[in-house]
Amino acid sequence: MVDNLNNLMRLQKPQVKPAAEMLARAFQDDPLSSYFFPNTSQRERMQCYAFEFMLRFSISYGEVYTTSPNLEGSAAWLPSDNDVTLWRIIQQGGLLLYFKFGRESASRQFTVFTFITSIHKRHAPFRHWYLALIGIAPSFQGKGYASTLLRPLLARLDGEHLPCYLETQNEKNVPIYQHFGFKVVEEATIPGTEIRNWAMLRGISN
Repeated sequence: MVDNLNNLMRLQKPQVKPAAEMLARAFQDDPLSSYFFPNTSQRERMQCYAFEFMLRFSISYGEVYTTSPNLEGSAAWLPSDNDVTLWRIIQQGGLLLYFKFGRESASRQFTVFTFITSIHKRHAPFRHWYLALIGIAPSFQGKGYASTLLRPLLARLDGEHLPCYLETQNEKNVPIYQHFGFKVVEEATIPGTEIRNWAMLRGISN
């Protein structure tokens, strides 16, 4: 894989912590973030732990890109043929997260991710890439950085004739992803919550 893709940079391990801090700010008011971490004074710190894990995992088993050394935004992609196994989660520090988050928050996360993973498997049982995470620093939102992150990778997937799957729990993101060719394949309420989940797929006839 290339280290530079249309001026994007591959995120390196020394950049994981500052990138996680940027993502924590970007997702401070996200519906899932608020559900997982209701205490607003602790949310950013807890989210940093979560995003550090997600970025480390994605660097090891997928690809993570950022816009520049200034980390205006970042996106993590995972190939469907790289299974998310319990052993890999433990290797990347997933067990430690349980103790950092506490039982209640960890239980909520497990329930949510079990649900959204079942939807993912149902709608994308074929080879594809998963846009696991994309976030833009609050001060740079609305300035085209999401497009900078998305277009080169989507163009590469088009060239490889591979679809892409994602989910979002923020309704305002749905038309943004639709602009990039994603289609909603399922909309559902996450059990035990009032949070809506939009499963979206791009690159095949739906």
